Amino acid sequence: MKKKFLTSILLSTVLTFGALTGCAGSSAGDAAGTAESTETATEAESTEEATEAESTEEATEAESTEESADATAAPADGDNKIVVGATPVPHAEILDNILKDVLAKDGWELETVVFNDYVLPNTSLEEGELDANYFQTLGYMNQQNEDAGLHLAAVAGVHIEPMGIYSEKYTALADIPDGGSIGIPNDPDNGERAIDLLVQKGLLTSKGGFGTDDNYTEDALTKDAEANPHGYVITPLEAASLPLSLPDLDAAAINGNYALEAGLPDSHPALDIEEFDDETTVKRTNFLVVKQGNEDSAKIQALVKALQSDEVKAYIDETYKGAVISSFIDGQ
Repeated sequence: MKKKFLTSILLSTVLTFGALTGCAGSSAGDAAGTAESTETATEAESTEEATEAESTEEATEAESTEESADATAAPADGDNKIVVGATPVPHAEILDNILKDVLAKDGWELETVVFNDYVLPNTSLEEGELDANYFQTLGYMNQQNEDAGLHLAAVAGVHIEPMGIYSEKYTALADIPDGGSIGIPNDPDNGERAIDLLVQKGLLTSKGGFGTDDNYTEDALTKDAEANPHGYVITPLEAASLPLSLPDLDAAAINGNYALEAGLPDSHPALDIEEFDDETTVKRTNFLVVKQGNEDSAKIQALVKALQSDEVKAYIDETYKGAVISSFIDGQ
């Protein structure tokens, strides 16, 4: 009897321990299952949030792109004509032969007004006869603002026309005789540019006081034996007339656009052309110019976008083969 009682107690203890062990195992499994479910839910929630964020970002980018495209599109029921003044080569060629088609894609109509001098394009812009002009460097524009009381701003760089030293009599710089006449443009900015070119190529040892001393003229440079040991006669002439005067000169420093217009790169290739660093790149770039206050107008933004497009760059590279080089820099 006593033996049966002890066996019952032992069996009861074992069953109780087994039951308790089973409960502990079930609780751990439930806890693990709950943690796994929570982690899965968290991951799903994070994935959903990431997807929503990505969708929001893509929508924002798409909206921004659409707004950017709309910003340069012509108004459907408004004034879609843009009038730009330019000198003939290469500016008007670039406007008429490629820019007109690029602008047309956004619904704009381009009218090019051709000028044969450097003065009227700026006065016409000042008086509101043009929306923009495209022919000049930053230095020339600043000089015109100061000297003529204009209010012009450069909004986008487009290209550089390297100034070259041309001659109908000689085929090398070393052939220009001592005392030979060398023509340069007579406006201050291009005149100093020409003198810098003559120094860069070794025809002059320095520019003396040219550009820094108002009393130091082209005649003074001609007589300055230290700066001009070969005694070249520095002859200032209106920039556009230099190609026509070339037969009467031994050589001339001629702006690229006037050299191109006269066909000089084909008939009498430059004896040498100017070189550029970062500073002179800005200085020698031809800019799209507007009247101050119009920089952010729809027409001007459309012009900037079109002029600095891949299509325009390809046209410049393929047409001018180095006589004109693209220089897509920001307004200054």
